[in-house]
Amino acid sequence: MIEVSALTKQYGDLTAVRDLSFRVAPGEVLGFLGPNGAGKSTTMRMITGFIAPTSGRVAVCGHDVAREPLAARRALGYLPEGSPAWSEMTTRAFLEFIADVRALRGAQRRRRLEETVTRLALGPVLDQSIETLSKGFRRRVGIAQAILHDPPVLVLDEPTDGLDPNQKHEVRAFIREMAPGKTIVISTHILEEVHAICTRAIIIARGRLIADDRPVALEARSRYHNAVTLTLARPDDRGRIEAALRAVPGVAEVEADAAAARLTAVPAPGAEPLAAISALAANEQWHLDGLRLEHGRLDEVFRAATADTGAAP
Repeated sequence: MIEVSALTKQYGDLTAVRDLSFRVAPGEVLGFLGPNGAGKSTTMRMITGFIAPTSGRVAVCGHDVAREPLAARRALGYLPEGSPAWSEMTTRAFLEFIADVRALRGAQRRRRLEETVTRLALGPVLDQSIETLSKGFRRRVGIAQAILHDPPVLVLDEPTDGLDPNQKHEVRAFIREMAPGKTIVISTHILEEVHAICTRAIIIARGRLIADDRPVALEARSRYHNAVTLTLARPDDRGRIEAALRAVPGVAEVEADAAAARLTAVPAPGAEPLAAISALAANEQWHLDGLRLEHGRLDEVFRAATADTGAAP
């Protein structure tokens, strides 16, 4: 549904995106990650046809964005960063305007407006000006204009940035609900978003592709993959338990978080010390509030992948 081939964008001497290639299939939710200045928003704008690439090609549902811009845009819904809209318009007037732009007519127009308003719970603010809406409702209005024509492809730039936890939960739940029937690309710097809604993630830095895999596979690259974290019921036991953990075969090091009364046994490459640590804790009758296996830490993988880019986090 989306095919990006050797995409490059230059601004004078600055190369914002460099030879970037990837595909996104129907039903996928792709998390597009990178440090500030990595080229995420520039790539989004090229995919959606808002700016032209210096070289390379983008196709949406088989339509070349440069050669068939109208056909490509008909297949696209786009939420730009910040959900820009005409602030003096009411929600109703703005969505009616978008329906005009999308050439929705008659029964189809009425049905899509009604379904979109209901789906995003915009009824209470239909006659309220957009400038008076909360961030959460503004973001809902932004998503509403993107999905109004029921496109097969959605490109969402920072869809939950600046929202409170409840608002983030609502937006993520809505994206998950839509995902099976669409191709979705989400640019985000919020790593928890990848866990919450993405089936695949790409990391770019300085416009280059650094990593492309499922979130669980990216986590497996972390040094914390198969690490064991223990939460101590008695903080005074820390020294004794830490020393015992260091002696467990397959444990490379032990990290202590004194403030949280927590110890993390980091495994040597390929080691899985969970069984040995669990047996030791039972035999020694350690007083624990919790013992858990870590799958890996995406933030640590992200930092490691982008560490030599010189870009801001």
